[in-house]
Amino acid sequence: MGRHLVIGVNTWVWVSPLTDESLAALAPRIAEWGFDVAELPVERPGDWDPGRAAALLDGLGLRASVVLTMPPGRELVGASPRTVQDTQDYLRHCVDVAVTVGAPAVSGPAYASVGRAWRMSPDERRSIYAELRENLKPVVAYAAERGIRIGVEPLNRYETSVVNTVEQALEALPEECGLALDTYHLNIEEKDPLGAVRLAGARIAHIQASGTDRGAPGSDHFDWPGFTVAVRDAGYTGPLVIESFTADNRTIATAASVWRPLAPSQDALATEGLAFLRALTT
Repeated sequence: MGRHLVIGVNTWVWVSPLTDESLAALAPRIAEWGFDVAELPVERPGDWDPGRAAALLDGLGLRASVVLTMPPGRELVGASPRTVQDTQDYLRHCVDVAVTVGAPAVSGPAYASVGRAWRMSPDERRSIYAELRENLKPVVAYAAERGIRIGVEPLNRYETSVVNTVEQALEALPEECGLALDTYHLNIEEKDPLGAVRLAGARIAHIQASGTDRGAPGSDHFDWPGFTVAVRDAGYTGPLVIESFTADNRTIATAASVWRPLAPSQDALATEGLAFLRALTT
């Protein structure tokens, strides 16, 4: 990773869903502040045009990363064959978007809809994980053929009961599938977050940086210096992307449990987080 962290920011900090118009307004500011990467969520195919986004970001000297979303109705486990097929088709679309915008990975909780949780016996969990591997393999293969990695993200216990930790992810996922790590979830679920990063190692496809309260990195109690060392030890060379959420969208604010301002402004959350992450390498 050297002395220069590649740092990005997710447009969810300001808007949801992303549109061509909102990206056109945000991207120049993201570039002016000094970010390297703009992270683009694909909530619904067609919300924004990948070709238009690629041209916009390229003109500003920004790279792209792409994240998937799993609202109710997107399921790879414990669902009807039609639902699984529709979800696989959505994930393939996300891969196509990543190819167009030049993103190296598609990341997110690609197993079950966020908020869906149920108690599983050990036997049921083994069965669910086998089902997940089977249903992910064609998507991972489709991505690999196009030079894209799939990064599956463990979420905290309040958002899913399927994959909460790196150890579970390594058990649940096909060997050829990558992992996406988010410091917010690592802080909640991992007994040793830095050890979890090292355990993930070369499987890490993407990393999101979020304060322990979903605010700016550095405004919290997370061991950020130790984390960046662990990231280096894992051999990860991709971006650290600041992820938080706007409270202006009721649906996403409720899903992410954003009940209060997490910074003086959304701009401040992004720029203060950027300054902090940049300072870790000086």
